[in-house]
Amino acid sequence: MNTRALSLVLVAMSMAGCANFSGLDTQGQRLDANTLQTGKSLSGVTLSTAAWPRADWWKSLGDPQLDGLIHEALQNSPDMQVASARAHQAQAAAYAADAARMPTLDASAGVSRSRLAKDQDPRGEGDAYATVRNIGASFNYNFDLWGGQRAAWEAALGQARAAEVDQQAARLTLAANVAKAYSDLGQAHIVRDLANDDLKRTRQMLDLSKRRLSSGIDSQYQYQQTESLEASAQSQLIDAEKQLQSAKIALAVLLGKGPDRGNELVRPNVLKPSVVAVPAVLPAELVGRRPDVIAARWRVEAASKNVAASKTRFYPNLNLSASAGAESLLGDAMFGSASRFFSIAPTISLPIFDGGRLRADLDARDADYDLAVAQYNKTLVQALGDIGNTLMQLRETGRQIQAQQHAADIAQQSYDTGVQRYSSGIGNYLDVLSIEQQLLQAQRQLATLNAAQIDLSIQLMQALGGGFNADNVAATTTSPATRTE
Repeated sequence: MNTRALSLVLVAMSMAGCANFSGLDTQGQRLDANTLQTGKSLSGVTLSTAAWPRADWWKSLGDPQLDGLIHEALQNSPDMQVASARAHQAQAAAYAADAARMPTLDASAGVSRSRLAKDQDPRGEGDAYATVRNIGASFNYNFDLWGGQRAAWEAALGQARAAEVDQQAARLTLAANVAKAYSDLGQAHIVRDLANDDLKRTRQMLDLSKRRLSSGIDSQYQYQQTESLEASAQSQLIDAEKQLQSAKIALAVLLGKGPDRGNELVRPNVLKPSVVAVPAVLPAELVGRRPDVIAARWRVEAASKNVAASKTRFYPNLNLSASAGAESLLGDAMFGSASRFFSIAPTISLPIFDGGRLRADLDARDADYDLAVAQYNKTLVQALGDIGNTLMQLRETGRQIQAQQHAADIAQQSYDTGVQRYSSGIGNYLDVLSIEQQLLQAQRQLATLNAAQIDLSIQLMQALGGGFNADNVAATTTSPATRTE
C-alpha cells in the first residue's frame, strides 16, 4: 500500500465520527436477591441444605405409581418435545454464529460452450464456436478487529444456554403438573366416596322416615323432605363421578396419551405432604436453583453481548479476499502459464453516513437489554414472592387441617347420636337433617384442605427449583465471556 492510499485510509478513519453511538446507552439495573426484603416472610422456616429437594423430588410424596407416571410424561409429553425443539433451534443458531466467524474457501470448475455473434468474432464471420474451460479457488475472511463477531457468537451461545435451562424448567413444570393432576385424581376419588357415603346416609334416613310415617310418627311432608334430600345426594354423586372422569382425562393429557389412558390408572393412594426444608443461605440460594431465574440471567448476558456486537459496527473493519485458478479456450493450454490467474484484495470498510441505521440498530439492542433486565427483575421478585406465599399457605393450611379435623370428628359424633335418637323415636327430624349436612360439609372441607396441603407441597418444590442442578446444563455457571474457543 503506497503513501497516498494510506493517507486516504487515515482521512476516512478520522471521519468516523460521522457515524457514532454517542448518547446511546442501556438503562436497566439488575436486582440483587439479597437486597429484597424476605426476612419476616421466611422467619420460622426450617433451614437445611441436606434436605434440599432431589431431582426426583416427587418420590418424597410416597407413591410408586406417581413415579412411573411422571417418567411416562417426561418421555411422551408434547410439552417436552416443544421444549427440546426450541433448545435445538437455539443450539443451531449458536453454531451458525460461530461458523460466521470463520474464513471461507470455495473451489469451482466449469465448461461453457457458446456460438459467437458476428460482432464478437474477431474474423467478423459470426459462425465460430468457443469452449471456455475454467478452474479456480476463492478465499474470504473478515477480520474481527473489535470482537463484534465473537460477541455475536457469545450472545447466541447465551440464548442457547437459556433454552437449555428452559428445557429443564419445562421438565420441572411438567412433573409438578402431573403430581398435582395425580393428587386431584385422588381428591376426586375421595369426593366421590364422600358423595356415596352421603347417599347411603340419606337412604338410611329415608328408610327410617318411611317406617316412622307408617307408624304415624312423621308426616308426609317430612317424608317428602327426606326424599328430596336423597335425590339431591344422588345428584351430588353423579357430579362427583363426572369430576372423577374429568380428572382422569386431564392426567392422561399430561401423559401425552388419549383419554382412555386415564381409565387404566389404579386409584391413587393418599399422597404424603412433602417435608421440605429451605436452604440455609437466604434469599439468594432460594432463587439460585430456579431454572426460570437462571434462564432470565442468561438472556441478560446474551443481550449485553448483542449490545457489544452492535457497537463494533461503528468501527472500521478489514476484509481479505483472494482467488486463483486457470481459464483457457484450449484444453491442452489449461494449465499453461498464460492461462493462470490470481488476485488478492484487502479491503478496509468504514461507516461514515448511513442515515442513522447503525444508531437505530444499537438503540434497539439497548432496548432489548433493558427488557431482558426488567424480565429478570420481574422473575426474581416473583420467585421470592412464590416461595414466601407458598410457605405461608402451607403453614396456615396445616393449622386449618387440625381445626377442621376436630370439627369433622364432632360432626360425626353428633350425627351418630342424632340418628340413634331419631331411630328410637325421640329425636327431632330437623335436627338430624341439619347435623347430616354439617357432617357432609365438614368432611368435604377436610378433604379439600388435605388436597390443598399436598398441592402446596408440590408447589413449594416447584418454587424452590425442584432439585434443579445448574451443573447439569453445559457451562451454565460459566460466563460465555470466559469460554475458550
